[in-house]
Amino acid sequence: MRPDHHLPSALQGLRLPLIAAPLFIISVPELVIAQCKAGIVGSFAALNAREAEGEPPLLDAWLTQITEELDRHNQANPDTPAAPFAINQIVHRSNARLERDLEICVRHKVPIWITSLGARVEVNEAAHSCGGVVLHDVINNTFARKAIEKGADGLVAVAAGAGGHAGQQSPFALVREIRSWFDGPLALSGAIATGEAVLAAQALGADFGYVGSPFIATREANAVQGYKDMIVDSGAEDIVYSSLFTGVWGNYLRGSVAAAGMDPDNLPTADASSMNFSGGSSKPKAWKTIWGSGQGIGAVTSVEPAGVLVDRIAAEYDAARKRMAAAIGG
Repeated sequence: MRPDHHLPSALQGLRLPLIAAPLFIISVPELVIAQCKAGIVGSFAALNAREAEGEPPLLDAWLTQITEELDRHNQANPDTPAAPFAINQIVHRSNARLERDLEICVRHKVPIWITSLGARVEVNEAAHSCGGVVLHDVINNTFARKAIEKGADGLVAVAAGAGGHAGQQSPFALVREIRSWFDGPLALSGAIATGEAVLAAQALGADFGYVGSPFIATREANAVQGYKDMIVDSGAEDIVYSSLFTGVWGNYLRGSVAAAGMDPDNLPTADASSMNFSGGSSKPKAWKTIWGSGQGIGAVTSVEPAGVLVDRIAAEYDAARKRMAAAIGG
């Protein structure tokens, strides 16, 4: 494991080397605040903040809520301040809100930006204009190089087993190829749901674990109870990989696909031309009950507060480090 002094200041000094992934619809201010107070980077997608036509931008209100609550926490707890938060921007050309949302994020001086579905110079420049750090998510080494060439500061390597729009490459191969030329901030996504997995990500060469699906089964998450319960009751064998629902390959809960009247083992494919974020979502209404998830959910055994989940991962991480130290020393 490398010390974190090589990282941008916004990514240093975390309680755990862990970034909570932005979950579509599910990540809301209450969850982000709980994650940050627990000492990890909390995040949400800008497109999750949706207002009715004619109303003020909800994203503006959400960012105000998060920053004010974290400021209050930090004033009351100077010895254990909250971790910074991150905003995920979908930079696909169909996202008609992107320019407006960039302006709002710059005004609020968002500290960490996570970009997805395309690397764009102007988005990185907007983040840098307010002192923000940009992490771009990628599924292979080619996309990783393009992201850094266009000005991203770091990467999220989305390997096999990750929830949502996931890649197919082994984390061993993906991290090794990226680390052969890139020494900047690197998070690893893909079935990371335990402290042992976070430590393993660091052993591979990543700086952070990137955890998403376990946070679906938290009290603060904006998910229906059936979704949370299915996360608790499912394991890696209950995940199906399909492009049907968004035009991009991703992982979904088998039970939700079956409940929608489809055969999880015989799903048709869709190409990327079906992606459209102009309405704030790549999921047509017909698929609103299709639930995304990564393969690491076998470690999730109950619905609990986000802070309790982070405590569990932290305890596992510390125990794993001690075991490894003893094994190496022995």
